[in-house]
Amino acid sequence: MPPNFANTIRRIVSCSLLIAAGLISSQVVAQSPLFQPLFEVLTHPRCLNCHTKTDFPRQGDERRRHAQLVVRGEDNHGAPTLQCSACHQDENVADGAVPGAPHWALAPLSMAWEELSPSELCAVLKDTSKNGNRNLEALFKHMSEDELVLWGWTPGGDRTTPPLSQPAFVEALRVWVDAGGPC
Repeated sequence: MPPNFANTIRRIVSCSLLIAAGLISSQVVAQSPLFQPLFEVLTHPRCLNCHTKTDFPRQGDERRRHAQLVVRGEDNHGAPTLQCSACHQDENVADGAVPGAPHWALAPLSMAWEELSPSELCAVLKDTSKNGNRNLEALFKHMSEDELVLWGWTPGGDRTTPPLSQPAFVEALRVWVDAGGPC
């Protein structure tokens, strides 16, 4: 068996075991078992609070409207008089009260994931007209290296993190990308 094929099989089995073991808890199941672990992460509040379909960001696990009545703004960085960067710096503040990462902003409305089924989210994720013209490899790079994305696993304060560790997410993402991004 070629090494790449063996690694792909190993990763598929690992993802399948996560699902079978009940470590992935969503009531909504993706058609592709390879997308399911990604769906679990992408629909966690750390992601959905900024990938919102509203004209304002959300915060907390309960996804409440952002304090200070912050709004999206034309460029997804807040209103001209209250930009995201006014509070959110390049890193979390020492006490964890205000999270931070480089280029803090809302995702564009084209990448709003709220209330999408796994197959809908998968399709939006891969739609280059909506995702910043990213093919699967560019999505992999964005989701595995972008400091704002990585912030989801080091959110500071008492914020929860996604259900998979960042390395496990990257591994599941690699399997999904290598398989052609099945939905």
